[in-house]
Amino acid sequence: MNPRIASDPNICGGEPCVKGTRVPVHIILSHMAAGENYETILKNFPRLTIEDIKACLEYASFLATEKLAVA
Repeated sequence: MNPRIASDPNICGGEPCVKGTRVPVHIILSHMAAGENYETILKNFPRLTIEDIKACLEYASFLATEKLAVA
């Protein structure tokens, strides 16, 4: 997985976040789903980079391809 995404039980309850921040991946994805572009997201979250946003998208893509284990 992308090293820019981290999950730490002591940060945001263990939700996947952009590493070194308290910005959860789902927040960035929600902004993108609402139609915001990279520039707007970077203005709203000045500690992030374009690479961080792309890592969030990569993370979402990975999760979308996971298969459920059938017991």
